[in-house]
Amino acid sequence: MSRHTGTVSRGIRCPIIKQGDDLCSIVTDSVLEASREDRFDLHDRDVVAITESIVARAQGNYCSVDDIGEDVREKLGGEDIGVIFPITSRNRFSVLLTGIARGAKKIYLMFSYPSDEVGNAFLTYDDLDAKGVNPFSDVLSEEKYIELFGQPCHEFTGVNYVQFFKELIQKEGCECEVIFANQAKTILNYTKNVLTCDIHTRQRTKRILKGLGARVCGLDDIMTTSRNGSGYNEKYGLLGSNKATDEKVKLFPRDAQDLVEAIQKQLFEKSGKHMEVMVYGDGAFKDPQGKIWELADPVVSPFYTEGLKGTPNEVKIKYLADNDYGDLQGEDLKNAIKETIRKKDSNLVGKMISEGTTPRQLTDLIGSLCDLTSGSGDKGTPVVLVQGYFDNYTNE
Repeated sequence: MSRHTGTVSRGIRCPIIKQGDDLCSIVTDSVLEASREDRFDLHDRDVVAITESIVARAQGNYCSVDDIGEDVREKLGGEDIGVIFPITSRNRFSVLLTGIARGAKKIYLMFSYPSDEVGNAFLTYDDLDAKGVNPFSDVLSEEKYIELFGQPCHEFTGVNYVQFFKELIQKEGCECEVIFANQAKTILNYTKNVLTCDIHTRQRTKRILKGLGARVCGLDDIMTTSRNGSGYNEKYGLLGSNKATDEKVKLFPRDAQDLVEAIQKQLFEKSGKHMEVMVYGDGAFKDPQGKIWELADPVVSPFYTEGLKGTPNEVKIKYLADNDYGDLQGEDLKNAIKETIRKKDSNLVGKMISEGTTPRQLTDLIGSLCDLTSGSGDKGTPVVLVQGYFDNYTNE
């Protein structure tokens, strides 16, 4: 009998995870129990994906606002600091900014515009065109920005992030001056001490500023070691962190390679199936309405088992149907395409037959699927089981 389903993504409900919980057993048992209760089979090469949030929570990987302030003060001098290219997110940045303000006397807060790095927009390019503003060269003071554009709020959250972030800084007894510019070197007209808060462009930003003589840290350089017994992330620092409370953030998980391999082993011992396991954070996709790119974590997946390395190696079925087998119909077409899939080369890079297939890492693709499946709210499914991802049209 022919199979009529391909890839299936299932959110798996788990207990609420707290620090010190045995995540390996909880994840394994939750997947197996879901399989029994909902009557679906498990297979070799199924993917079990765990959101980074519960990994960090089980690890107790948290730090306080005061820890952040101490680290910033030590690394950037504790006087005036340029805080540049922040993402306009309360969850991602507000608590970090409170900590940064505790480590400085004055902050020059420099926003990119018309949007932040991940697409959260103050304005549109049409707004800039209407006022004759060139975002590639023009530097706007807060006063000029308000004169031109008023006090715009975010389309979805209704928050005026310029005002919100400025008030957070001032609440800590720290002075604040707001600037709008898209060239990193602009900040050097105000201060030589810079904390660059961009995520995916941070290495270039740091290189440019260091080349001009600045003292520079990125968010990935703050909280790379423990302070006062706090959590830390030696590779990503504050990148990938989320608000836990008004005085504490949950950091991106660390040292979880052993965890994904242990879960893989335990799943095999209890089910007889060799599954792949990964930790995932934000997916990498763009919202067409709000223009938000989503990926505010430094990577989609920081830890994963060996079988998830690489990129897809797929032929384009519609290309075959329209070109190589354009004269075939029905079963003859189906069989010809299946035969081509069975005989495809192990590396299709650069070949027309694969044109239009998605050239992304497997972990980015699967992690994005999992992020959409689990959501970020109240679904209660921090584990996702993806089945059939590595199947193709030939599998029955």
